[in-house]
Amino acid sequence: MQLLYVTDLAYPARGRRYGDEDVFLTSRLREEFPLALCHPLDAARLMDGFDAVVVRNSGPVLGYQEAYADFRARALASGTRVYNPLTGRGDMAGKDYLLDLTRAGYPVIPTVDDPADLAALPSVPEYAVKPKQGADSIGLHFTAAPAGTPGEVLVQPRIDFAYEVSFYFVDDAFQYALYAPDPARRWVLEPYDPTPADLAFARTFVTWNTLDHGIQRVDACRAPSGDLLLVELEDLNPYLSLDLLPEATRDAFVTAFAQSLRAFLA
Repeated sequence: MQLLYVTDLAYPARGRRYGDEDVFLTSRLREEFPLALCHPLDAARLMDGFDAVVVRNSGPVLGYQEAYADFRARALASGTRVYNPLTGRGDMAGKDYLLDLTRAGYPVIPTVDDPADLAALPSVPEYAVKPKQGADSIGLHFTAAPAGTPGEVLVQPRIDFAYEVSFYFVDDAFQYALYAPDPARRWVLEPYDPTPADLAFARTFVTWNTLDHGIQRVDACRAPSGDLLLVELEDLNPYLSLDLLPEATRDAFVTAFAQSLRAFLA
């Protein structure tokens, strides 16, 4: 099986080294799968020459929205196998899932997409406002008086959380967790030992997403109440911070990733 591995090796991510992570991953996957790397802008025109496409650190779709829409439409029309599968309900499908989860009563930061609906949110001194089509904190700002076009912005209460924590899954199997002890330094991460309650929280969203195969990152924050609240469900191209892991944990992740790919391609 020949894989087209989609990555933007030069994307200037704050606090992350996309290129290094994908050089490492492809060096390991190449031991088992013939593969070639390509930029996300080239994926649509190249994918027909491969058995499957693996989308990894391809950067925010906001930077190439038309090219991604074209890739997605062509892949769905031709039946091209894409990993993660294009059926994800999290960030892959946009940010409306935060609204859906809020309405359904899931443990998520309460979210609306119309400033006129502030009454549906907890009353706080400041709110976080960001473009619905944004990513990587692009356009995020804090204000006491949210404004914006209904349906084009996300509005959330600004929460004085203790820390952010991310849970990493391959298929439905938990792999590891990392957290940022300093809320002001999102990508300065350390290993995190989750409690059974923490894992149950994270699994709630992996189960909700219903992906049979794929890599998912469940991002959460520890609210003042002590509860975890979902920040994002990354199911398109989650960065994995593999360079921060002990060697044994990193090797176990690569093994799980390869096994998932084999099962997906079978």
